Amino acid sequence: MTIVERPFRFGLELRGAFEHLNWFDSVRHVEALGYCTMFVPDHFDEGLGPIAAMASAVAVTTELNVGPLVLDCDFRHPAILARELASIDQMSGGRLEVGLGAGWKRLDYEQSGITMESPKVRVDRMIEHAAVLRGLFSDGPFSFAGDHYQIAELNGTPKSFKPEGPKFLIGGGGKRVLQYAATHADIIGVNASIHSGTIDTAAAQDALPESIDQKVAWVRAAAGDGLSSKEINAWLSIAEVTEDRGGLARALAGAFETTPENVVDSPLVLIGNTTQIVEQLQRRRSRWGYNYIVIPGDRASAFAPIVAELTGK
Repeated sequence: MTIVERPFRFGLELRGAFEHLNWFDSVRHVEALGYCTMFVPDHFDEGLGPIAAMASAVAVTTELNVGPLVLDCDFRHPAILARELASIDQMSGGRLEVGLGAGWKRLDYEQSGITMESPKVRVDRMIEHAAVLRGLFSDGPFSFAGDHYQIAELNGTPKSFKPEGPKFLIGGGGKRVLQYAATHADIIGVNASIHSGTIDTAAAQDALPESIDQKVAWVRAAAGDGLSSKEINAWLSIAEVTEDRGGLARALAGAFETTPENVVDSPLVLIGNTTQIVEQLQRRRSRWGYNYIVIPGDRASAFAPIVAELTGK
Protein backbone atom coordinates (compact mmCIF):
# COMPACT_ATOMS: atom_id res chain seq x y z
CA MET A 1 0.00 0.00 0.00
CA THR A 2 1.38 3.38 -1.01
CA ILE A 3 1.67 6.07 1.67
CA VAL A 4 -0.80 8.88 1.03
CA GLU A 5 0.97 12.21 1.36
CA ARG A 6 -1.62 14.51 2.88
CA PRO A 7 -0.95 18.28 3.03
CA PHE A 8 1.12 19.49 5.95
CA ARG A 9 -0.40 21.28 8.87
CA PHE A 10 1.13 22.30 12.17
CA GLY A 11 0.00 22.44 15.75
CA LEU A 12 1.65 24.10 18.73
CA GLU A 13 1.61 22.64 22.23
CA LEU A 14 1.09 25.56 24.58
CA ARG A 15 1.34 25.04 28.33
CA GLY A 16 1.01 28.66 29.36
CA ALA A 17 1.43 32.24 28.22
CA PHE A 18 4.49 33.36 26.29
CA GLU A 19 6.95 35.60 28.10
CA HIS A 20 5.73 39.21 28.26
CA LEU A 21 2.25 38.23 26.99
CA ASN A 22 -0.91 37.23 28.80
CA TRP A 23 -2.74 34.02 27.88
CA PHE A 24 -5.19 35.66 25.49
CA ASP A 25 -2.52 37.55 23.57
CA SER A 26 -0.41 34.38 23.47
CA VAL A 27 -3.22 32.44 21.82
CA ARG A 28 -3.76 35.22 19.30
CA HIS A 29 -0.02 35.13 18.59
CA VAL A 30 -0.18 31.40 17.85
CA GLU A 31 -2.92 32.07 15.32
CA ALA A 32 -1.01 34.98 13.77
CA LEU A 33 2.09 32.81 13.34
CA GLY A 34 0.11 30.49 11.08
CA TYR A 35 -0.33 27.43 13.26
CA CYS A 36 -3.47 25.43 12.52
CA THR A 37 -4.08 24.15 16.05
CA MET A 38 -3.26 25.05 19.63
CA PHE A 39 -2.85 21.89 21.67
CA VAL A 40 -2.75 21.73 25.45
CA PRO A 41 -1.43 18.83 27.55
CA ASP A 42 -3.35 17.01 30.27
CA HIS A 43 -0.78 16.44 33.01
CA PHE A 44 -1.18 17.81 36.51
CA ASP A 45 2.24 19.49 36.44
CA GLU A 46 2.01 21.05 32.97
CA GLY A 47 0.24 24.37 32.71
CA LEU A 48 -3.39 25.43 32.52
CA GLY A 49 -6.36 23.11 32.83
CA PRO A 50 -7.15 21.92 29.31
CA ILE A 51 -10.89 22.62 29.30
CA ALA A 52 -10.54 26.22 30.47
CA ALA A 53 -7.54 26.78 28.21
CA MET A 54 -9.37 25.59 25.11
CA ALA A 55 -12.60 27.44 25.88
CA SER A 56 -10.80 30.72 26.45
CA ALA A 57 -8.69 30.24 23.33
CA VAL A 58 -11.63 29.87 20.96
CA ALA A 59 -13.20 32.98 22.50
CA VAL A 60 -10.34 35.21 21.35
CA THR A 61 -9.53 33.64 17.95
CA THR A 62 -11.42 33.15 14.71
CA GLU A 63 -9.68 30.32 12.83
CA LEU A 64 -7.39 28.52 15.27
CA ASN A 65 -8.37 24.95 16.11
CA VAL A 66 -7.94 23.75 19.68
CA GLY A 67 -7.38 20.30 21.08
CA PRO A 68 -6.01 18.39 24.04
CA LEU A 69 -2.87 16.35 23.44
CA VAL A 70 -4.24 14.24 24.92
CA LEU A 71 -6.95 13.90 27.56
CA ASP A 72 -6.26 11.07 29.98
CA CYS A 73 -9.48 9.03 30.03
CA ASP A 74 -8.88 8.04 33.65
CA PHE A 75 -9.33 11.62 34.85
CA ARG A 76 -12.92 12.38 33.72
CA HIS A 77 -16.17 10.52 33.21
CA PRO A 78 -17.10 10.69 29.50
CA ALA A 79 -20.68 11.85 30.15
CA ILE A 80 -19.32 14.92 31.92
CA LEU A 81 -16.50 15.45 29.45
CA ALA A 82 -18.86 15.21 26.46
CA ARG A 83 -20.77 18.29 27.64
CA GLU A 84 -17.62 20.35 28.08
CA LEU A 85 -16.13 19.33 24.74
CA ALA A 86 -19.38 19.78 22.81
CA SER A 87 -19.76 23.23 24.37
CA ILE A 88 -16.29 24.23 23.14
CA ASP A 89 -17.09 22.79 19.72
CA GLN A 90 -20.33 24.77 19.55
CA MET A 91 -18.80 28.03 20.80
CA SER A 92 -15.95 27.77 18.31
CA GLY A 93 -18.03 26.87 15.29
CA GLY A 94 -16.46 23.43 14.96
CA ARG A 95 -12.84 24.19 15.76
CA LEU A 96 -12.34 21.41 18.31
CA GLU A 97 -10.18 18.31 17.84
CA VAL A 98 -10.61 15.63 20.52
CA GLY A 99 -7.34 14.04 21.58
CA LEU A 100 -7.72 10.95 23.78
CA GLY A 101 -5.22 8.69 25.47
CA ALA A 102 -5.11 5.79 27.90
CA GLY A 103 -2.73 7.55 30.30
CA TRP A 104 0.99 6.89 30.62
CA LYS A 105 2.62 9.34 33.02
CA ARG A 106 3.09 7.54 36.31
CA LEU A 107 3.67 10.77 38.25
CA ASP A 108 0.13 11.95 37.46
CA TYR A 109 -1.31 8.89 39.15
CA GLU A 110 1.09 8.81 42.08
CA GLN A 111 0.61 12.43 43.03
CA SER A 112 -3.16 12.54 42.50
CA GLY A 113 -3.93 9.22 44.16
CA ILE A 114 -5.77 8.00 41.06
CA THR A 115 -5.21 4.27 40.58
CA MET A 116 -3.02 3.44 37.59
CA GLU A 117 -4.48 0.22 36.25
CA SER A 118 -2.70 -2.20 33.94
CA PRO A 119 -2.19 -1.12 30.31
CA LYS A 120 -4.95 -3.48 29.18
CA VAL A 121 -7.50 -1.96 31.55
CA ARG A 122 -6.51 1.57 30.64
CA VAL A 123 -6.80 0.87 26.92
CA ASP A 124 -10.14 -0.90 27.44
CA ARG A 125 -11.40 2.16 29.29
CA MET A 126 -10.16 4.54 26.58
CA ILE A 127 -11.98 2.56 23.89
CA GLU A 128 -15.22 2.70 25.84
CA HIS A 129 -14.62 6.38 26.65
CA ALA A 130 -14.31 7.24 22.97
CA ALA A 131 -17.48 5.31 22.14
CA VAL A 132 -19.45 7.19 24.80
CA LEU A 133 -18.19 10.57 23.63
CA ARG A 134 -19.14 9.85 20.04
CA GLY A 135 -22.54 8.56 21.11
CA LEU A 136 -23.33 11.63 23.17
CA PHE A 137 -22.17 13.95 20.38
CA SER A 138 -24.68 12.33 17.99
CA ASP A 139 -28.41 12.98 17.68
CA GLY A 140 -30.90 11.48 20.06
CA PRO A 141 -30.64 9.55 23.32
CA PHE A 142 -27.67 7.23 23.70
CA SER A 143 -27.20 4.06 25.71
CA PHE A 144 -24.05 2.10 26.39
CA ALA A 145 -23.30 -0.99 28.47
CA GLY A 146 -19.60 -1.60 28.97
CA ASP A 147 -17.26 -2.86 31.63
CA HIS A 148 -16.35 0.67 32.71
CA TYR A 149 -19.28 2.91 31.69
CA GLN A 150 -23.04 2.51 31.77
CA ILE A 151 -25.14 5.09 29.91
CA ALA A 152 -28.95 4.84 29.90
CA GLU A 153 -30.87 6.83 27.29
CA LEU A 154 -28.85 9.99 27.88
CA ASN A 155 -29.50 12.69 25.31
CA GLY A 156 -26.24 14.60 25.44
CA THR A 157 -26.52 18.38 25.36
CA PRO A 158 -25.25 20.32 23.68
CA LYS A 159 -24.48 18.34 20.55
CA SER A 160 -21.31 18.85 18.55
CA PHE A 161 -21.24 21.65 15.98
CA LYS A 162 -21.28 19.27 13.00
CA PRO A 163 -23.50 16.18 12.81
CA GLU A 164 -20.48 13.94 12.30
CA GLY A 165 -18.82 15.39 15.40
CA PRO A 166 -15.29 16.75 15.88
CA LYS A 167 -12.23 14.92 14.65
CA PHE A 168 -10.74 12.42 17.08
CA LEU A 169 -6.98 12.15 17.60
CA ILE A 170 -5.82 8.95 19.27
CA GLY A 171 -2.15 8.28 19.76
CA GLY A 172 0.09 5.65 21.19
CA GLY A 173 3.04 3.41 20.59
CA GLY A 174 1.66 -0.07 21.19
CA LYS A 175 0.13 -2.36 18.60
CA ARG A 176 -3.36 -2.51 20.10
CA VAL A 177 -3.77 1.26 20.49
CA LEU A 178 -2.43 1.97 17.02
CA GLN A 179 -4.69 -0.63 15.44
CA TYR A 180 -7.66 0.90 17.26
CA ALA A 181 -6.65 4.41 16.18
CA ALA A 182 -6.26 3.21 12.59
CA THR A 183 -9.88 2.08 12.49
CA HIS A 184 -11.61 4.58 14.79
CA ALA A 185 -9.68 7.87 14.81
CA ASP A 186 -9.45 10.64 12.23
CA ILE A 187 -5.91 11.51 13.30
CA ILE A 188 -3.42 8.83 14.35
CA GLY A 189 -0.59 9.80 16.67
CA VAL A 190 2.25 7.35 15.98
CA ASN A 191 4.39 7.76 19.07
CA ALA A 192 6.91 5.94 21.22
CA SER A 193 5.76 3.41 23.78
CA ILE A 194 6.40 4.58 27.35
CA HIS A 195 6.31 1.41 29.41
CA SER A 196 8.03 2.82 32.49
CA GLY A 197 5.63 5.73 32.96
CA THR A 198 8.33 8.28 32.19
CA ILE A 199 10.14 9.39 29.04
CA ASP A 200 13.41 7.49 29.28
CA THR A 201 16.03 5.86 27.05
CA ALA A 202 13.75 2.94 26.23
CA ALA A 203 11.04 5.34 25.05
CA ALA A 204 13.56 7.31 22.99
CA GLN A 205 14.80 4.15 21.32
CA ASP A 206 11.22 3.13 20.54
CA ALA A 207 10.96 6.31 18.46
CA LEU A 208 13.90 5.38 16.22
CA PRO A 209 13.24 4.74 12.53
CA GLU A 210 13.11 0.95 12.66
CA SER A 211 10.49 1.01 15.41
CA ILE A 212 8.43 3.60 13.56
CA ASP A 213 8.49 1.37 10.46
CA GLN A 214 6.83 -1.38 12.51
CA LYS A 215 4.27 0.94 14.07
CA VAL A 216 3.24 2.38 10.71
CA ALA A 217 2.99 -1.15 9.31
CA TRP A 218 0.47 -1.98 12.07
CA VAL A 219 -1.51 1.14 11.22
CA ARG A 220 -1.49 0.45 7.49
CA ALA A 221 -2.58 -3.16 7.93
CA ALA A 222 -5.43 -2.22 10.25
CA ALA A 223 -6.66 0.81 8.31
CA GLY A 224 -6.50 -0.71 4.83
CA ASP A 225 -7.97 1.59 2.20
CA GLY A 226 -9.33 3.80 4.97
CA LEU A 227 -5.85 5.14 5.63
CA SER A 228 -6.21 7.60 2.76
CA SER A 229 -8.72 9.61 4.81
CA LYS A 230 -6.58 9.76 7.96
CA GLU A 231 -3.84 12.07 9.13
CA ILE A 232 -0.66 10.90 10.85
CA ASN A 233 0.40 13.06 13.77
CA ALA A 234 3.91 13.56 15.17
CA TRP A 235 4.41 15.05 18.64
CA LEU A 236 7.93 16.46 18.88
CA SER A 237 9.86 15.97 22.09
CA ILE A 238 12.89 17.88 20.78
CA ALA A 239 12.74 20.64 18.18
CA GLU A 240 15.50 23.12 17.39
CA VAL A 241 16.31 25.37 14.45
CA THR A 242 20.11 25.32 14.35
CA GLU A 243 23.00 25.51 11.91
CA ASP A 244 24.82 22.83 13.91
CA ARG A 245 22.61 19.82 13.35
CA GLY A 246 25.53 17.41 13.63
CA GLY A 247 26.74 18.79 16.93
CA LEU A 248 23.28 18.68 18.51
CA ALA A 249 22.64 15.17 17.16
CA ARG A 250 25.91 13.95 18.66
CA ALA A 251 24.97 15.49 22.01
CA LEU A 252 21.60 13.71 21.94
CA ALA A 253 22.94 10.37 20.74
CA GLY A 254 24.08 9.39 24.23
CA ALA A 255 20.61 9.79 25.71
CA PHE A 256 19.10 7.80 22.84
CA GLU A 257 21.92 5.25 22.99
CA THR A 258 22.14 5.27 19.21
CA THR A 259 23.90 7.02 16.35
CA PRO A 260 23.55 10.72 15.56
CA GLU A 261 22.04 9.71 12.21
CA ASN A 262 19.25 7.79 13.95
CA VAL A 263 18.60 10.74 16.24
CA VAL A 264 18.14 13.03 13.24
CA ASP A 265 15.74 10.56 11.63
CA SER A 266 13.59 9.98 14.73
CA PRO A 267 10.10 11.51 14.34
CA LEU A 268 10.35 12.53 18.00
CA VAL A 269 13.16 14.92 17.03
CA LEU A 270 13.30 17.77 14.51
CA ILE A 271 16.62 19.61 14.33
CA GLY A 272 18.60 21.49 11.69
CA ASN A 273 18.43 24.69 9.71
CA THR A 274 15.27 25.67 7.86
CA THR A 275 16.21 23.91 4.63
CA GLN A 276 17.22 20.71 6.42
CA ILE A 277 14.03 20.64 8.48
CA VAL A 278 11.81 21.17 5.44
CA GLU A 279 13.56 18.32 3.62
CA GLN A 280 13.38 16.09 6.69
CA LEU A 281 9.64 16.63 7.08
CA GLN A 282 9.08 15.82 3.43
CA ARG A 283 11.08 12.59 3.78
CA ARG A 284 9.14 11.56 6.89
CA ARG A 285 5.86 12.15 5.12
CA SER A 286 6.96 10.03 2.18
CA ARG A 287 8.22 7.20 4.39
CA TRP A 288 5.63 7.16 7.18
CA GLY A 289 2.83 9.55 6.26
CA TYR A 290 3.47 12.13 8.98
CA ASN A 291 1.73 15.31 7.87
CA TYR A 292 0.45 16.84 11.13
CA ILE A 293 3.38 18.10 13.17
CA VAL A 294 3.13 19.42 16.74
CA ILE A 295 5.85 21.92 17.72
CA PRO A 296 6.78 22.64 21.36
CA GLY A 297 5.38 25.97 22.50
CA ASP A 298 8.74 27.58 23.27
CA ARG A 299 9.79 27.05 19.64
CA ALA A 300 6.75 28.80 18.15
CA SER A 301 8.54 31.75 16.56
CA ALA A 302 11.62 29.81 15.43
CA PHE A 303 9.50 27.34 13.45
CA ALA A 304 7.07 29.92 12.04
CA PRO A 305 8.96 30.24 8.69
CA ILE A 306 8.78 26.46 8.26
CA VAL A 307 5.08 26.49 9.09
CA ALA A 308 4.56 29.22 6.48
CA GLU A 309 6.53 27.33 3.83
CA LEU A 310 4.89 23.93 4.22
CA THR A 311 1.32 24.46 5.45
CA GLY A 312 -1.16 23.16 2.89
CA LYS A 313 1.51 21.67 0.62
